[in-house]
Amino acid sequence: MGCLSELMKRHHGIEIDEGQERLLMDDLHAIMDVNKTMNLTRILSEEGGIVLHLEDSLTGLPFVNDAPEGLYGDLGTGGGFPGIPLCIMTGRQTLLVDSVKKKVAALEGVAKEIGIGERVGVYGGRIEDLAIERKGDFSVLTARALSSLSSLMELASPLLRKRGRLVCYKAQPSEDEVENALGIQELVGLRLECDQAFCLSDGSTRRIFVFEKTGAPRIKLPRRNGLAQKDPLRPRP
Repeated sequence: MGCLSELMKRHHGIEIDEGQERLLMDDLHAIMDVNKTMNLTRILSEEGGIVLHLEDSLTGLPFVNDAPEGLYGDLGTGGGFPGIPLCIMTGRQTLLVDSVKKKVAALEGVAKEIGIGERVGVYGGRIEDLAIERKGDFSVLTARALSSLSSLMELASPLLRKRGRLVCYKAQPSEDEVENALGIQELVGLRLECDQAFCLSDGSTRRIFVFEKTGAPRIKLPRRNGLAQKDPLRPRP
């Protein structure tokens, strides 16, 4: 076994076979190559990328595996993390979503380069616009260091099918952020299923929140572009 597979098994109980590890490392190296001419990540070393991109991405794997079968989307994918690693591990059809078109175009090229192009699609545009085009199409969505929990819940709700899952990767959310998210669950038709805190192998803390789509939101979604971040929903009195 290689460095990554040993790390994931020892620290998180996640098994990675040789073929998966090869693809994961190919992805990391390809992203680092693209990063020489395009700003996809601030992490420039292989060692840092293994922990802060691959390990961090794969901690969400059990929660994505628990979601219903079907389309997976990575919101605000940036450098393709966790989207491409989770595509490699799950075999799901995957859509990488980012408002910066040149980023998703580069990621599409990376997916083809490492041999998973048939499973990876890209969308360069606003999440709100995607929600109009592909309402209820997704079985599972991820969002890593993208926005507040309440904003993510609002953006994800119209995209998810019933019983679909939203998996949010967070570092150290404030209690106010968590309390506000819990207060709008019924409003957006989502329910918290899991809140798990853990550490990466370098000791940095992480927290994953998993929400399930329970039904139609009580308000019309999506709202206008940008409102989820500029004017987040609040619990109703």
